[in-house]
Amino acid sequence: MSEPSWPARLTADDFSLFQLPRQFALVREDLDARWKALQREAHPDRFAAEGQAAQRVAMQWSVRINEAYQRLKDPLRRAAYLCELAGVPIDAERNTAMPTAFLQQQMAWREQLEEAQTEDELLQLHDAVRQARVAGEAQLHACLDTTPDVARAAQEVRALMFVARFAQEVERRLDALAGA
Repeated sequence: MSEPSWPARLTADDFSLFQLPRQFALVREDLDARWKALQREAHPDRFAAEGQAAQRVAMQWSVRINEAYQRLKDPLRRAAYLCELAGVPIDAERNTAMPTAFLQQQMAWREQLEEAQTEDELLQLHDAVRQARVAGEAQLHACLDTTPDVARAAQEVRALMFVARFAQEVERRLDALAGA
């Protein structure tokens, strides 16, 4: 199979692959449209006449395109990826240091979750967590796109990872309450 006509090689970063600017703020419709176009170009059936080797390469492209799409469509994963591209890995498993105010907020939320008995209480907590995530994503936009501070962005990503996990716990409690 000759060199593919796609815009980038398999090793290109996700933004180059999708021909999008390397920034946190993305227009979801543009990302989705580019993903669909790339998938059409890379679909293995388009290479059926070129044999199995060409289809295998097309399958690799298809997998690569899907992996990039999954990373870029999720704001938290996209921010972590941007930090890593800038040489500031998230390293969340070993770097768990958080500001005192953030830790206090987490403890207060955990206490609220433990004490919550009604759907209304859980929904209020869920809304507070959602607002914190929105504020965190706005902070990521500022740190990654407006006034670049990648180290601060990495810290915000680690904090939002905690927030996302906590949001899942609240949602599980809501689901359990609804099923009871």
